[in-house]
Amino acid sequence: MLRAYRSSDVAAAERPLLEAGVPLMERASFAVATVAARELKRRGHTVTGSRILILAGGGNNGGDALYAGAVLARRGAAVDILRAGDTVHEEGLRAALDAGARVLPEDHVATAARAAGLWIDGLAGLGLRPPLREPLAGLVTLLEQERDAAPDEPIVIAVDCPTGIGIDDGGLPGPALRATVTVAMAVPKPGLLAPPASRLCGRVEVADIGLAIAEPPAVATLTGADVADVLREPDESDHKYTRGVVLLGTGSPEYPGAAVLTAGGALGGGAGMVRLDSPEVAHLVLRSYPEIVLGMGRAQAAVLGSGVPVSDIERLRAPLDRALDEQYPVVLDAGALALLKDGYADLPSTAVLTPHAGELAELLAARGEGLTRQEIEAAPIRAVRLAATVTGATIVLKGSTDLIAGPDGPVYAQPARSHWRATAGAGDVYAGLLGALLAGVGEEISRAGHGYGQPALLAAAASWIHAEAAHSNGPIRAGQIADRIPAAIAGALHG
Repeated sequence: MLRAYRSSDVAAAERPLLEAGVPLMERASFAVATVAARELKRRGHTVTGSRILILAGGGNNGGDALYAGAVLARRGAAVDILRAGDTVHEEGLRAALDAGARVLPEDHVATAARAAGLWIDGLAGLGLRPPLREPLAGLVTLLEQERDAAPDEPIVIAVDCPTGIGIDDGGLPGPALRATVTVAMAVPKPGLLAPPASRLCGRVEVADIGLAIAEPPAVATLTGADVADVLREPDESDHKYTRGVVLLGTGSPEYPGAAVLTAGGALGGGAGMVRLDSPEVAHLVLRSYPEIVLGMGRAQAAVLGSGVPVSDIERLRAPLDRALDEQYPVVLDAGALALLKDGYADLPSTAVLTPHAGELAELLAARGEGLTRQEIEAAPIRAVRLAATVTGATIVLKGSTDLIAGPDGPVYAQPARSHWRATAGAGDVYAGLLGALLAGVGEEISRAGHGYGQPALLAAAASWIHAEAAHSNGPIRAGQIADRIPAAIAGALHG
């Protein structure tokens, strides 16, 4: 599991080590220099003879950049230093100058940026909150313009975080400097994992500098090994009911395919039985999946709303009430979310809502929280935390990176492996898959206390499986994603 921590938690963990004289900056700068040398080699260059631009702000990240510049200058690089601001880390600057680096006049920035094949971004520290103010905002804008105009785009290595991103909230409220690689010191920060800031971080590498944080993470990303820990393989004692029964209230004459796709997701996700309570489209589902059982009945989880128009949502109220009364998990997707605008004020965390940004804005507005779609997309970590707090439910904000939050625990950020996943019906497949994982836990989910909140953890695992199943080098249909779910699960368990 990749765990990201707030800047305040990192600073608190660093403080006693710095007071004890632990050489954190030396370790950090060596990690940055090592990544710089490797990235140059990948492009067929050596450190010796390469021109490198150090962008040094006044904080510790600027000191890391300067010390890294000293290491690279001693290895034969031509290192130029841009001092951004009135102060810089004096010991780092002295080390870089002693190694042969030179400080640039301010009016030579554009020329130096064009000449350098690699930039090291140490402009911002953990204490700098965007949006950037002048003159730093203008400098970052200038650097981005030079980067875009360059015939051979420079390598940009960000020290800990790219300058201008929302470190703790993942926002992008102003100009920011895109990174090729971000070298995160000890642990990632939330903005490195969550959009929109994460889109500017390039490849994130975590440098071990000997820092340990005891606090729970603010944001986490599951790996295949984590998903394997969440899943339970059936054994000789299992049968279809212990595997989990999923009830689907999905599809309609207007959107019949949603019922087919949620059924495919649930069956592919390992449900022991799938029931369908959508008689108008049952014949289409049975044509693809004859193992589907029609009508209401015993269930360990329900999936409601996919492909159900708002004009027909009243038929979902009875199965929703039953799930809440009997305390088994329920996934509320698409049309079912409209039920929550009037009533259902205090949902359990076992109610998992799967909105996109526009639907989340409508849901929050109905709860008296006025966030627009644009505001949600600008700072989605805040939005999913807020939605989980005001509803009590688990929230899955669907996007290129799915963000999942329960009333407690971290926000899970699960990125798509391929953006071909953005296709009609993919969300229906996800809803069915999630229903299967929840049904596998069934009635015990309310009592399960392991992990960082069981419904959110299962929703994050479903997102990882969905992303694996959708991974493609070309176009992929939602039905193909459903067909590939079993292989994705097998890959997590045995890969």
